[in-house]
Amino acid sequence: MAIPSLSSFLLFFFLFFVPATISISISSDSSHQSQTFIIHVSRSHKPTHFTTHHHWYASIIKSLPSSPHPSKILYTYSHAVNGFSARLTTTQAVELRHFPGILSVLPDRAHHVHTTHTPHFLGLTDTFGLWPNSDYADDVIIGVLDTGIWPEIRSFSDSGLSPVPSTWKGICETGPDFPSSACNRKIIGARAFYRGYESARGKTLDETNQSKSPRDTEGHGTHTASTAAGSVVQNAGFYQYANGVARGMATKARIAAYKICWAFGCYDSDILAAMDQAIADGVHVISLSVGATGFAPQYDRDSIAIGAFGAAQHGILVSCSAGNSGPDPFTAVNIAPWILTVGASTIDREFPADVVLGDGRIFGGVSLYSGESLGESRFPIVYAGDCGSRLCLTGLLDSSKVAGKIVVCDRGGNARVEKGSAVKDAGGVGMILANTAESGEELIADSHLIPATMVGQIAGNKIRDYVKSETSPTATISFRGTVIGTTPPAPKVAGVLQPWTESSDTGNSQTGRHSSWRKHLGRMDRKHGSDRFGYRPETCRV
Repeated sequence: MAIPSLSSFLLFFFLFFVPATISISISSDSSHQSQTFIIHVSRSHKPTHFTTHHHWYASIIKSLPSSPHPSKILYTYSHAVNGFSARLTTTQAVELRHFPGILSVLPDRAHHVHTTHTPHFLGLTDTFGLWPNSDYADDVIIGVLDTGIWPEIRSFSDSGLSPVPSTWKGICETGPDFPSSACNRKIIGARAFYRGYESARGKTLDETNQSKSPRDTEGHGTHTASTAAGSVVQNAGFYQYANGVARGMATKARIAAYKICWAFGCYDSDILAAMDQAIADGVHVISLSVGATGFAPQYDRDSIAIGAFGAAQHGILVSCSAGNSGPDPFTAVNIAPWILTVGASTIDREFPADVVLGDGRIFGGVSLYSGESLGESRFPIVYAGDCGSRLCLTGLLDSSKVAGKIVVCDRGGNARVEKGSAVKDAGGVGMILANTAESGEELIADSHLIPATMVGQIAGNKIRDYVKSETSPTATISFRGTVIGTTPPAPKVAGVLQPWTESSDTGNSQTGRHSSWRKHLGRMDRKHGSDRFGYRPETCRV
């Protein structure tokens, strides 16, 4: 009974509040520049002489003031929301707001993706409890909206699964790199949505490094899909780390992959189109590890929240990531009350790599470096800020100051593994990646190109002070592999008891989780090598 009453409230909200706020925001923009807008419409206002809503929307667009830019409908929505997206000038957008039946006009915005032992840590077993009682979520269809999927990964084997549910209405879009055989009884559907992305970029997709098919060329979608519904994979591991069994949380669930994210982001218009299609296809759950960066937008400006509400009206659970921002307050996103907001928590597995200073002090860090270690030798240590680039940007480190030394790099600005590559190019033998106030004590274990570890802000400050205060500072890095059971069994989460948490949140044991990743993606990218692997322990926040 709660949803209908909330629906009535939101309809009132959009009809009477949103138009005023949109009028202010749009009128301040340049009147002649075009961009994509998302137009929410009251379906009941369609004149009877129009056979379809699409014809009505097209007529509305044709009646708008002319512009030097062609106005074009990108998508028509009818399930997650009612309305359409189109490329318009701001003058046209302001005019459009006054048409009967128009509830709101929102500019299209870009979002970004957020990121074996976990089931055991959560107490899930094959003998009793949630897994066997639910038959491992057999025939539950999860729509994963992300960067696509790499179907050849063993996590997507359909061995032992029953036929595709008869309620499924979706399709498997094919392409040169995504044959029909890419879908099976595990991956039962796959689609790609890119019109909004191309409209925002003003050009077609560059298919030299991206694919218009559902093929995942980035990795994040494969990771999230296998985390949610990956099949059981024996003898999985990442080099010498985290060897064991990899499995998703619902091993018998089916996956429908909706590719919405591209090289420069995930646009609202494409996200809503995928939500709309997922509802029509017959998914039971929508999983979306995508969202705003920084602070959560107001619900009336948040297309993900609006689309999720429409999905909830169809009985579909929408699960979204809380984001990667923080540690400041109010930085969780996707927090509408009708969304199941999932944040990361710790588990009792770590990949320790300690910094041992010349004065005997030891500071804990984490790493997935798998090459030859530094051994017991101590090496000179320098701070990157004294060597040309505190962030260890490529090509900016002074090799005369770095060669043969361990370099302390500040986190931020560029990719973490890229920093190690910059140190290596300058002749350095190792790297200590030290957090600043922006990242606090969050630690992420990466597969570095050189011996390297990440330490928190507190340890980082002490290591920097040591480097600056000693005349001949030295250090080494001690890699301790995979360690289980040393941390407290209760997971750590960020600010869960703060009074401003109002949504239906849950913690997901993602820090240190074992999950699939697309193949042909090595320690860094194709430019830095061709290491091939299918599984890696994830330490990102989702």
